[in-house]
Amino acid sequence: MRWKSTIRELSAEARLHLYARSVSRRAKASAPHIGLYSAFAVIAAIVLGTLSVHPF
Repeated sequence: MRWKSTIRELSAEARLHLYARSVSRRAKASAPHIGLYSAFAVIAAIVLGTLSVHPF
């Protein structure tokens, strides 16, 4: 009976490890998207900032 609980604990730990790896993989995949969107945000801020200045 004890070996069944040990196997169950190991499988739970393995599931947790696989879940953590998938979360990490998704975070790595979204990192380029964050960089791209932040670059667009900086460009938009510069464009809108220069349009709001009235030099004349």
